[in-house]
Amino acid sequence: AYMGCRTRVMANRRGPAVTTKRGNLSFTTLNLPRLAIKAERNIKKFFSLLDEVTELTLNQLYHRFKVQCRLRVKDIPFVMGQGLYMGSEDLKPGDSIEPAIVNGTLSVGVIGLAETLVALTGYHHGQNEDSQTLGVEIMEHIKEKVDEACERFDLNYTFLATPAEGLCKRFVKIDRQEYGIIPGVTDREYYTNSFHIPVYYPISIFDKIRLEGKYHKHFDAGHISYVELPSPPQHNLQAVEKLLQHMSDCDMGYAGINYPVDFCCSCNLLGVIDERQCPRCGSSDIRRVRRITGYLSTIDRFNDGKLAELKDRIPHG
Repeated sequence: AYMGCRTRVMANRRGPAVTTKRGNLSFTTLNLPRLAIKAERNIKKFFSLLDEVTELTLNQLYHRFKVQCRLRVKDIPFVMGQGLYMGSEDLKPGDSIEPAIVNGTLSVGVIGLAETLVALTGYHHGQNEDSQTLGVEIMEHIKEKVDEACERFDLNYTFLATPAEGLCKRFVKIDRQEYGIIPGVTDREYYTNSFHIPVYYPISIFDKIRLEGKYHKHFDAGHISYVELPSPPQHNLQAVEKLLQHMSDCDMGYAGINYPVDFCCSCNLLGVIDERQCPRCGSSDIRRVRRITGYLSTIDRFNDGKLAELKDRIPHG
């Protein structure tokens, strides 16, 4: 079930494979661009570093799980005490919550595949088919390690396409301080969302869907792809239907169609207002709504990293 772009709950090793009364317990995101920078264009070295960090992450998630198991039902009186979480129905106030949270998920996430591929090959997956092949290989490799952890720990380890609302800037800031400005890698104020093609790269809408669709099936903990339109498509529903069909044909599980929506708070004009002032009444009190990592928000609430990404976005032709 898609309860949001990154809260997908499916299989359950320890109980019924249902979507209700369960959730994600912990998640940790891998900084793929940093590993690629360290590898110095040596792909074999990159995979070696990736294995080390993935193993560290899997063990860290298990440690966090064991820490959570120390909690008692009385520590979480509403969710556990009222039997709202699967497996908590018959627990007493002094019991550990472990029998319940074994039904939850532990997720490994990734950020910045595009920058990773540039660091390794000189091209991201929107520019080069060989980079696309490598990108899919990287995701398949991590998913294999995550699946192995499910068997080893007998817990619900899952793989997540991290949206990184705040992490997108934090990671690149840290890497820039250590490695400097690397064109196509650390030269912007953010790392690209999960497996996405960069928002500033000119690509056809159908090619973007085709390329990103290859990744969705590997992210069992959640994923989403976007296409950018220059204006609301309410008068061209056939085009929307065509896009949705292409998304389905390309194996996308979850996707969004982005377009700007502006509203003048003074005269109620609704549409796309490119100017700083309303063309009808001249007011500068304009509410601008855009998508940020899966949900809609006014742009005054965007953090610096996502605001920089928003300014870089271009419509897909």
